[in-house]
Amino acid sequence: MEFWLQMEHDEKFQLPVKPSDFMVSVSHRNTVVNVIQIGDINLMGKTGLREISLSSFFPAKDYNFSNNSGRKKPSAYVDKIESWRKSGSPIRVIITGVLNMEATIESFSYGEQDATGDIYYTLNLKEYKKIKTKRATVTIATVAPAPQQSTRTTQPEDTNSGRTYTVKSGDCLWKIAKQFYGNGAQYNKIYEANRDKIKDPNKIQVGWVLTIP
Repeated sequence: MEFWLQMEHDEKFQLPVKPSDFMVSVSHRNTVVNVIQIGDINLMGKTGLREISLSSFFPAKDYNFSNNSGRKKPSAYVDKIESWRKSGSPIRVIITGVLNMEATIESFSYGEQDATGDIYYTLNLKEYKKIKTKRATVTIATVAPAPQQSTRTTQPEDTNSGRTYTVKSGDCLWKIAKQFYGNGAQYNKIYEANRDKIKDPNKIQVGWVLTIP
């Protein structure tokens, strides 16, 4: 299991030391009302937003239990998270095999607890959902002459099949899906179409030629 943090169009990184535990919480927005001669009844509402808290530390040196590949200084991780928090934009939190969601940084606390230089932290995240709006269309009725019958050739629908993309440095499936579909959450389409080479959707290699369905 791996823990990753990423902001769109920015570098992502793996937490070097896995949190010893984590808990995802979500509430349901039900409403209790009192009805005369019946009493309280519970009206079912919509699901609330998921929340998760991650606590661990950024190591100042290599430990045998940490991910030391590409490890940065503890302050570099802190500066990156702080810049994301102040940006006003959501980030993506990924726990491989468990969770993949956009979230806002609700709070970020950190500090040293000993003389090792390690920085301990607690990161509280809340699910972020984009609001989709529909554009209203106004139709104005007009009187027009009867159209003449004509024969039209029906063009086959463009399925955008046969597209390919060569992976570049800094790419991830989320970024590629955003480029082609306008929505990074559809990265799974690309993953499923390239299962012959992609074993882990979080790991792709520069130079791979991917089929874009």
